[in-house]
Amino acid sequence: MPRSDRLFEIIQILRAARTPLTAEALAQRLEVSRRTVYRDIATLQARRTPIVGEAGIGYVMRAGYDLPPLNFDAEEIEALRVGLAMLTRTGDGGLQAAAHRIHHKVDALHGPADWLQVSPWGAAPDDPRAGCVSVAVLRDAIRRAVKLQLGYRDGAGLHTLRVVRPLALVYHVECVMLAVWCELRGAFRHFRTDRMEDCAVLDSSFADQMETLRALWLEENRWDRPAVELSGV
Repeated sequence: MPRSDRLFEIIQILRAARTPLTAEALAQRLEVSRRTVYRDIATLQARRTPIVGEAGIGYVMRAGYDLPPLNFDAEEIEALRVGLAMLTRTGDGGLQAAAHRIHHKVDALHGPADWLQVSPWGAAPDDPRAGCVSVAVLRDAIRRAVKLQLGYRDGAGLHTLRVVRPLALVYHVECVMLAVWCELRGAFRHFRTDRMEDCAVLDSSFADQMETLRALWLEENRWDRPAVELSGV
């Protein structure tokens, strides 16, 4: 979790707490060390956030403190809520967890909106416990521009091992597609994440090629027309 998000979380936790919370309790909630909590509390106090307390005793937020409202109008907030809720359809557990955290932040500032509901039907969850490849791992590889080795089974049941350069993720209603430069084929390919049987992150960067490859891929694939078959390769 980025530090700015963690500072926000500390404020939200203390605002909701009815009794003082120790650094140990905050550290467990945030999954960080007590030393990190002490530093974050000191930072917030230096920014004049009214947190009272000290190490070993506990911390409380003085009554009446509120955060400034987000600079969105009502319709923009509703669009944000619906968009976040629709992430449940992607099957991407990492994005769903992030959306849940954002929902809490929006609700804290604007109150809940239970009248906005989105059907959760969509792609299957990327649950590693069920042997699925985590989409979060794929997103991280794209951000860092590192190669992947994929074990993939296509629609006909044929298994192949591919070394690929991941370029983008395309979220369809029923699945997520990973767009890559495939070293086996020497061409762009699209792989369904639900057909990936294993995925290994390789210690091989292609950062110097990422911009060019992604530009060429975007040139070949316009998402306003059905250019990519969902069956993958």
